[in-house]
Amino acid sequence: MKIISSPLELKNYLRETSKAMSTQNDFSIGFVPTMGALHGGHISLIKKAKEQNKLVVVSIFLNPTQFLKGEDLDKYPKKDEADKKICELSGVDILFFPQAEDIYGIDEVSILAPKVRGYVLEGQSRPGHFNGVLTVVMKLLNIVNPTRAYFGKKDAQQLNLISLMVKQLFMSVEIVPVDTVREKDGLALSSRNAYLIPKEREEALKISSSLRKASAMVSKGELNAKEIITSMIEILEPLEIHYVEIVSRDFNQLLHVELGNSVILVEASVGGTRLLDNIWL
Repeated sequence: MKIISSPLELKNYLRETSKAMSTQNDFSIGFVPTMGALHGGHISLIKKAKEQNKLVVVSIFLNPTQFLKGEDLDKYPKKDEADKKICELSGVDILFFPQAEDIYGIDEVSILAPKVRGYVLEGQSRPGHFNGVLTVVMKLLNIVNPTRAYFGKKDAQQLNLISLMVKQLFMSVEIVPVDTVREKDGLALSSRNAYLIPKEREEALKISSSLRKASAMVSKGELNAKEIITSMIEILEPLEIHYVEIVSRDFNQLLHVELGNSVILVEASVGGTRLLDNIWL
C-alpha cells in the first residue's frame, strides 16, 4: 500500500498509473473518502470498491469545515496507525493522508449546499455543516478523479446532497451507495460510538429499535407518516431527539410512506453524542 499526503503527488501518480494501465479496457479507480477512526462500515465500503475497480484509493482527512463551533472536532477519535493497518489488510492500493493545509488555502472559494435540501433535518440542526461536506468532497473528487466513489447509506442526507452535486455540476464520477453495517444488537456502526459508555450504548439501541418498529408497522400496512413517527418517538423517549422524519429519496417530506421511495430518519443525542440512523423502504 502506497501512502501519499500531497494532493499534487497523488494526482500525478494516478495520472501516470492510468496511462500505464490504459490498455486494460476495464481499468477503473474506486474511491472511499473517510475521516478516520475506521470500523466495519468503512471496511464494507472498501470491499465494495475492490469488487468493482482495479485500483482503490482511501482518504483519511478530518475535515474541519464541516464541524460547527463547539462541536467535537478536537476530540473526534483519531486512530492513525490502526487505520493504516486496516487499509493495508483490506487491500487498499493508495492511502491519501493529507493535512488541513494541504487541502485548504487562505482565501477559499465557497461551495454552498442547496438552500432547501441542505437546510432541513441534519442541515437545520447543524446550519452550514453541509457546506463543509460538499466543499471537501468536491476537492477530494477533483484530486482523485475516480470512476466510482463510495458512501454509506447511514448518512442519507449527505449521500443525497453529494449525488445532487455530482449531477448538477456534471461531474464524471458514479456515486455508489452502500448499506449500513450494524452490530449484532442493531446499533449502526459509527466512529462516534466510541464516545458512549456502556449505559449510554444501551440507551442508543432505542434508535435502531424505533426504526425496527417503523419497519414492522409498514410491513403490516401502516403508511401514515404521523402514526409511524408517533410510535417511534414513544420508543426514543427520553433521548434528546433532534428529528424523526419520513422523506422521499429526494428529501421531500411525506405524509404517507411511498414504498420504494421513502427513507425514515432519526437523529438523537445520547449522553451528548449525536447519532444518526435510518432505514430505506
